Amino acid sequence: MTKLTRRSALKGGAGLLGAGALAGSGFTEFAKAWAQASPFRPEAGATLNLMRWRRFVVAEDEAFNRIVAAFSAATGVRINVTSESFDDMQPKASVAANTGTGPDMFWALYSTPHLFPQRCLDVSDVADYLGKKYGGWVPVAEAYGKLGDKWIAIPAAINGGYINYRISQIKAAGFNEVPQTNAGFLELCKALKAKNTPAGFPLGRASGDGNAYAYWLLWSHNAAQVDENSKVIIRSAETEAALNYAKALYDTFIQGTAAWNDASNNRLFLSGELSLTANGISIYAAANASADAKQKEIAADMDHAYWPIGPAGKPTEIQLCFPMVTMGYTKFPNACKAFTAFMLEAEQFNPWLEAAAGYLTHTLNAFDNNPVWTKDPKNRVFRDASKRSLVAGHRGKLDEKAATAMADFIVVDMFANFCTGRETAAGAMQLAERQLQRIYR
Repeated sequence: MTKLTRRSALKGGAGLLGAGALAGSGFTEFAKAWAQASPFRPEAGATLNLMRWRRFVVAEDEAFNRIVAAFSAATGVRINVTSESFDDMQPKASVAANTGTGPDMFWALYSTPHLFPQRCLDVSDVADYLGKKYGGWVPVAEAYGKLGDKWIAIPAAINGGYINYRISQIKAAGFNEVPQTNAGFLELCKALKAKNTPAGFPLGRASGDGNAYAYWLLWSHNAAQVDENSKVIIRSAETEAALNYAKALYDTFIQGTAAWNDASNNRLFLSGELSLTANGISIYAAANASADAKQKEIAADMDHAYWPIGPAGKPTEIQLCFPMVTMGYTKFPNACKAFTAFMLEAEQFNPWLEAAAGYLTHTLNAFDNNPVWTKDPKNRVFRDASKRSLVAGHRGKLDEKAATAMADFIVVDMFANFCTGRETAAGAMQLAERQLQRIYR
């Protein structure tokens, strides 16, 4: 069997359609016309260094590189693109901000720009230009992109993460669909374990999947790190209930989830060892695009569902935002603004979104009707990721403190400490409380 991981190539279907739409003279001519009319004029001789998260869908990366090439051909601005793993993006961006040297732009994760907001270039003019042209920004984009009234980053896309499951295996466990309550979801996981087709969610320091799971656990029980006045409230009856629920789930999981990174659940799901997890659409996309018959079989037997609703009584998910950050030290601020604006223009954003095959969700309302959301029913839940997502900090402000708490994996570690037996519930909460109080003092 072909071994596939989260970084496996997507070589067919929507990926080729989207990539093809970015090829040819028509797109080049559009880029040249755009450069002539754009309100953002790059500096003469500008060269940009851009660091982005490492691709998970190859067709998306190829489409993005075509956007870069077209922009360079039209403007004369050379862009050098490098890629880093999810876990390396935030520390590298923080080092660059603190030293005042490094890439001109970071295509980062979550609330990274809020770790060093005073070091980010003001891109309010880019946000206003795009927002007015494309139906406005979704609320989560404004939350991640703005500090007060100033835009410090442009949230280019959201990576939606939802429940991935094997249809045949949940049916064999006695369920026709994934329950949409926490109580029903636990019963499903117990039944899957009894059938020796277990679920699994990461309790390791996985920047994407680990944070998504931990914050859903916390928020779905109506618990939070801090209140509206940024007072630390992590030690509560609601948090204890979340911990106990997490332990009940953990007892049903496949072995090893406490050490998982962002690629672990992809690998195990595609090997047939895992029946249910939370992830972006990359598992389905990789299996669907594979030439391997076993992978095709898994794709046909897969579907996706929203996160269950807990005692909070409403969706309480956090989705992975990808903000485009321009550093204040850049020598070419206008070139950075021009590229960011060009990247989100419909002529390339629509086919780029298709190339991502549902892995990326738009943050501008005008792209709600992109064909990627309608051509395959299994993509549909991901369309809503940017409109359903809460933000880092939740009840409190999305600021440097909230960003630091997420970057330090405080909530992830709290659940891991309790579920693995390293701490009692009281001990896990007390440790998290102490860490948060150092940040929020």
